[in-house]
Amino acid sequence: MRRGLIALVLWILAVNGAGAADLVSLEVDYKDGRYSMESIAWFDADVDATYEVFSDWDLSTQFSSAIVEARDLDPDEQGRPGFYIRNRGCVLFFCKSLVREGYVEEQDDYLLQAYANPEKSDFRFCEESWEFVEQDGGTRVRYILKFEPDFWVPPGIGPYMIKRKLSSDGGDALGRIEAIAQEYASSRVAIGE
Repeated sequence: MRRGLIALVLWILAVNGAGAADLVSLEVDYKDGRYSMESIAWFDADVDATYEVFSDWDLSTQFSSAIVEARDLDPDEQGRPGFYIRNRGCVLFFCKSLVREGYVEEQDDYLLQAYANPEKSDFRFCEESWEFVEQDGGTRVRYILKFEPDFWVPPGIGPYMIKRKLSSDGGDALGRIEAIAQEYASSRVAIGE
């Protein structure tokens, strides 16, 4: 009887969890002063709506608790859309606000790339990319982040704590990203797009 109850509970959890955002993989690395992170997530939302959420920097504060200010900026002199992000985070007792400001390159094939300007950012180097692919009725997003901080990181424990922070913060946002994308998709259907 007990095994049957456990099997029923597991089945209910699996059914209720089906279709929910899922962090498929996450790797974080540190080498020679540079951090890199690669993740793959799946969202139960169509690729157009998911792409729209990620390409609108103004929405960032709605899905990430680490982002305290975000906005789209006017295009630069080359016509590339701009972005501004201010994160606030703490690693142990060390708290810091970090700014990234730069430009975005959008590709027709569902690829976004963002490059931070080191003169306006707290990073010597920072680039991100998001690749969107339709998969299993939803969207798979491959995210790559590479950065070199332009601020003091405590030696020894610093790289470990930053890796840990990157790993934990990303997963918290998945459900909120998915909800916004589903809302976008529903509003497109409602207006007949």
